[in-house]
Amino acid sequence: MNTPAADITLLRILQLVSPALPVGGYAYSQGLEWAVEAGWVNDEATLADWLEDQLMHIVATVDLPLFVRLHQAAAACDEPALLTWSRTLIASRETSELVADDCDRGRALARLLDGLGVTAARPWLERADTPFAAVSAVGAVAWDIPCEQAALAYAWGWLDNQVLVGVKLVPLGQLAGQQVLLQLAAKIPDALAAALGCADDDIGGMLPVQALASSLHETQYTRLFRS
Repeated sequence: MNTPAADITLLRILQLVSPALPVGGYAYSQGLEWAVEAGWVNDEATLADWLEDQLMHIVATVDLPLFVRLHQAAAACDEPALLTWSRTLIASRETSELVADDCDRGRALARLLDGLGVTAARPWLERADTPFAAVSAVGAVAWDIPCEQAALAYAWGWLDNQVLVGVKLVPLGQLAGQQVLLQLAAKIPDALAAALGCADDDIGGMLPVQALASSLHETQYTRLFRS
């Protein structure tokens, strides 16, 4: 049965992944804008393929394993581990655009959480490396969101934002966007299961096509999204 505490936890999860959260998640396309420009992504099926590759080869092998470790470190108040894993995450980003995306959103979330009374987020305001996952983990611990639920929410937030980017850029109808969400959301639990079984030495991913798209996006002539 649900309890008031469980209900509050669910509402906090929804708050962290809400598109209304003012962290600038809408500002970067993570290479998708170039992929559309190049014709690599041009319909519902190719958008789903593009995002599934990222989900399974980056989110499941880099973001989620590191999110789990960041959540554990935050829960244990292990500052050295927090810094180590946050820097590992930034070092795993393959372009300056992807680093800027991660750190800009991380700093924005740190400012927001600090303003909402989450004092554990305050030190992240002064750090050069502030990946969004690290600050999200700190917020999740402060709001008593269990690790696996927080990790699922993190992956969902990434997917939701990227589908919205694709709907705007291709463009696609809202129904097509919802169908992509429905299809790929079903794969998030498998991605989390892989992440939970990932050893430290196995953390890492490589998706050359995204790195290429992100790099080329930095000099794309007309853009809706930042670089």
